Amino acid sequence: MTEKVFYQDSYQQTLNTTITAVQADRIEFAATIFYPLGGGQPGDQGTVSCNGSSLNIVDTRKGETADAISHQLESETHELQIGDEVTLKLDWERRYKHMRMHTCMHLLGSLIPVPVTGGSVGAEKSRLDFDIGDNQLDKEDLTIRLNELVQSETTLALESITDEELDQNPSLVRTMSVQPPRGAGTIRMIRIGDIDYQPCGGTHLSNTSEIGPVRVSKIENKGKRNRRVHLVFDD
Repeated sequence: MTEKVFYQDSYQQTLNTTITAVQADRIEFAATIFYPLGGGQPGDQGTVSCNGSSLNIVDTRKGETADAISHQLESETHELQIGDEVTLKLDWERRYKHMRMHTCMHLLGSLIPVPVTGGSVGAEKSRLDFDIGDNQLDKEDLTIRLNELVQSETTLALESITDEELDQNPSLVRTMSVQPPRGAGTIRMIRIGDIDYQPCGGTHLSNTSEIGPVRVSKIENKGKRNRRVHLVFDD
């Protein structure tokens, strides 16, 4: 089991921990600040340092066992062993952009009150797909309203509900392609004031003002009912 420190503090950039598993270029630690690929958000990158040497971590994924997180090294050639004390360091610039984008995507979803059929978080651009039905979207209008929400300086809060509570409120799940994990007893929820409230396992900002200026760069027709909305930073 890997302790998920990024759930406790998405802003922590370094961590001292120990190695619990080694398999070629895949390493597991007792605890990690690295977010694993999931929910449309990429796995984190960074470095692991031990005994004066530093190795690049090029990807992070969920492990083969429940609650394990696997960190992929740039090379299989290394001397890391189980029990080694190491220091993890995030590629913070990349992670922080993911946090800005992910939080902004929640704001975008709040402006388009229809089911989300897919999405992808990126460091430079992101997208959300919507089952739009008979609704019409205008990128200039969305950009204006989205930046108003960004500038509202709304605080984000981490909350939780039980599986049973979510079953009683199925409309809280906006994303049709990604269902929240069940079975642990509680489900992690992200609340952005009275703007948005939904299950989410990703990393987020503490305030919408950190997102900065953004722009809806393109709206694509991906089918009779599906529209893909592209989002970029505008600074």
